[in-house]
Amino acid sequence: MGEYDDVCVLVPTYNEAETIEEVVTGMQGEGFDDVLVVDGHSTDGTRELASDAGATVITQTEGGRGSGKGQAVRDGVAYTTKPIVLMLDGDGTYLPEDAHRMLEPILEGRADHVVGDRFANMERGAMPRLNQFGNSMINHGFNAIHGQHLGDILSGYRAFTRASFFEMNLSADGFGIETEMAVEARRNDHRIQVVDITYVSRPDASESNLRPFRDGGVILLTLYLRAKTHNPLFYFGSVGGVLTLAGTLIGVFVLYDWFVNRVPHEVLAPAGGFIFILGAQFLIFGVLADLLVSLHEEQRQRLERIAREEIGTTDGDAKTPVQTTFDDHGPHARDVDATESADDDARSSDHDPNATADAVDN
Repeated sequence: MGEYDDVCVLVPTYNEAETIEEVVTGMQGEGFDDVLVVDGHSTDGTRELASDAGATVITQTEGGRGSGKGQAVRDGVAYTTKPIVLMLDGDGTYLPEDAHRMLEPILEGRADHVVGDRFANMERGAMPRLNQFGNSMINHGFNAIHGQHLGDILSGYRAFTRASFFEMNLSADGFGIETEMAVEARRNDHRIQVVDITYVSRPDASESNLRPFRDGGVILLTLYLRAKTHNPLFYFGSVGGVLTLAGTLIGVFVLYDWFVNRVPHEVLAPAGGFIFILGAQFLIFGVLADLLVSLHEEQRQRLERIAREEIGTTDGDAKTPVQTTFDDHGPHARDVDATESADDDARSSDHDPNATADAVDN
């Protein structure tokens, strides 16, 4: 058996005819026999080229490019039966030789989810400055919300166990899938490790499917909405903070204009007060929601600890026969009682010869 027999290389694609063959053969050259290409209904011959290169090719279940990368990833993980998935884009920007370091933490049992950090060794010009700025904002936002710096949560080079993937609640259709995976891995307390990788430029004839403003906005919105269940204090507190600040500024302006210019603001003053109170309510609700999430997390950890202890107890007593029938009136119970009575009589006869004689006479 090969070293990577338990690994499926998952490559979501859309119109990657310029690079897909090189990606497939490159992964095969590194010892990966199971390369699965999930195509989003390409029109440039991507599927045919991938198949000719030796990959297994399926078409994602929902139609057209609009269904996006997220659906392709979910379809691919559902299709494969391998316990480990190595995911990378089909645009040729990731090096096949980095796959070994990506899989090492999982194969050694040290991680459930591995993220490849493109910024560790990025080729000059491989990522436009606008994209770099957007990535930096999103990574800092993730760190602020979830308290963990993963280096590059938008990286398309990932390795994860299939079991951990099914513990995630993923709904993004497009490029927001990477953000969701990072958030869900953090929420489910998966062991996450970051591995330095090399990121190279796309070939000149290859066109990126990423639209910075539209996709970047969707990713930021996904990150913010996901904070609702993991860090509600940030989710509600950010809105409450903005509203409270706005109400305070309006109040300061109203008071200044009244004391300095004697100008009353019959409409602006109540509006400012309403905005301030609304913001304060958001802040209070954020604190309460954060308390509920903390209690829920504490309870979940307690139940998991009890479950682990019960499993350990069961494993420790596996060699000791235990009674699994609790019906005292069943036939099994009667057999047990009869056997125990016979044993008791036998033990009594060993110590009482007269009892033995009486038993023979009877």
